[in-house]
Amino acid sequence: MSDADNRTRRRERGGAANHPGAAMKNGWSVKPIAEIAHRSLGKMLDKAKNKGTPRVYLRNLNVRWFSFDLANLVEMRFLDEEESKFTAVKGDVLICEGGYPGRAAIWEEDYPIHFQKAIHRVRFYEPERNKWFLYYLYFQETTGQLRQYYTGTGIQHFTGEALARLQVPLPPLPEQRRIVGILDDAFAAIATAKANAEKNLQNARALFESHLQAVFTQRGEGWVDRRLSSLCHEVTVGHVGSMAKEYRESGVPFLRSQNIRPFEVSLENVVFIGEAFHRSLNKSRLRPGDVAIVRTGYPGTAAVIPAELANANCSDLVIVRPKQEVDPHFLAAFFNSAFGKRLVLGKLVGAAQKHFNVTAAKGVMLHVPPVAEQRVIVGRIVSLREVSQRLASLYQQKLAALDELKKSLLHRAFSGQL
Repeated sequence: MSDADNRTRRRERGGAANHPGAAMKNGWSVKPIAEIAHRSLGKMLDKAKNKGTPRVYLRNLNVRWFSFDLANLVEMRFLDEEESKFTAVKGDVLICEGGYPGRAAIWEEDYPIHFQKAIHRVRFYEPERNKWFLYYLYFQETTGQLRQYYTGTGIQHFTGEALARLQVPLPPLPEQRRIVGILDDAFAAIATAKANAEKNLQNARALFESHLQAVFTQRGEGWVDRRLSSLCHEVTVGHVGSMAKEYRESGVPFLRSQNIRPFEVSLENVVFIGEAFHRSLNKSRLRPGDVAIVRTGYPGTAAVIPAELANANCSDLVIVRPKQEVDPHFLAAFFNSAFGKRLVLGKLVGAAQKHFNVTAAKGVMLHVPPVAEQRVIVGRIVSLREVSQRLASLYQQKLAALDELKKSLLHRAFSGQL
């Protein structure tokens, strides 16, 4: 017997015992969806073959958790006798079968909507179960338990057979209404708190960005216009070419575009090359104090190579080696600023994939203060960035805590603890 068959037998044999409502309060029961609701899967519509009245219909990409995105609805033709089978009315639960399996929302509009293949319609015999079921489905998704019902190795599907087997804990309707009311109020408050935290997170980032913008758009006394090429000993490019056979499990760090973040070098997913190959790539060898600038993907993103990467190499990065009259951190700040990014975007070349090349980099014009003032500016930028990062971390922690609170409330709801 295959692993898939074993999993199916385990689900059929012990589905009720596998979910958090198994040890439940008196009066609760567990039933599969097949026993408590009518189900219908949408139909694949062929524009060339189908005839009938033109309708707009929902696709799986229109379904979000708890809501619908009604942009980009598509018009197709249903045969009139099929219309009711592939139409949702107010109160129906619509669930993604494929693409975003399990994602679901309740259709709450006063007008009907049609739906295509890859969407299930669930219509409960007791309509008041709808919201309870939606919360339960979301709980199964957030805990990863819904995935046991998916099939497919690449694109996964939540099939009609799997949906029919899904076991749902059912309290008496008065108890259900009470719990759903608590969840509704709590989720609304959490949504408001998340919106505020996300706005504060954006504000913390915007504060830093606006300071950078102000630095590089000012025209202070003693500031002069200079081309980048005149401020550097060298502007060159990292190795460009096939690397698949050169990577090693350890050795010399070989930086790529994804390792260059604004103001910092990330060694997450860094790759390595051998010492001999490193020595053969003299042009792309990195030195502490070099400014590495991304060419492709997020062109202009820049970071200063730190002392701990004194023995490193790179691929497809613009390497800037500053003279003493310009601080490398000042250059990195310039390229990471909104002003610098706009300038870089105006100098992108390449038809297939846009990239920032060496010629374009050499021609960049900067407004530069004396080096002593540059260092004062860099100090202010570093301080403000640290404050911005601390605030951003706090708001991100708050967002994570709010998500955990939702999971905790759902767990308590479906284990009979609310």
